[in-house]
Amino acid sequence: MEKKTWSQFQEYREGQFTKKIVFKKESHVAFVLNFAPGQQLPTHNHPGAVVYLTVLEGSGMMIADGIETPVTTGDVVQVEGHEAFAYRSADDLASSLSVILIQTPSEEYAKEV
Repeated sequence: MEKKTWSQFQEYREGQFTKKIVFKKESHVAFVLNFAPGQQLPTHNHPGAVVYLTVLEGSGMMIADGIETPVTTGDVVQVEGHEAFAYRSADDLASSLSVILIQTPSEEYAKEV
């Protein structure tokens, strides 16, 4: 067993969101995405994967296949790999998302930024 705390992966930067890897195994990865107010994750998909996102802190807008859904602390979202997905943090608050990616499409999806 290995135990970690989400808060140790929350790092905010002006100008770019951060991605901090929490756990990484052969076919899945768990990480935290951190957004300063108004920052956005570009639209992308995860072919062949399933993504689970939990809002750890703050609020924002999840966009999946063009449909916008407001989210706030404690909300959990599932995104299928074929869906075009994006996230935008609220303009007035920083936000952090816990992300679990099952069946990681490639190593590119499991790198820190």
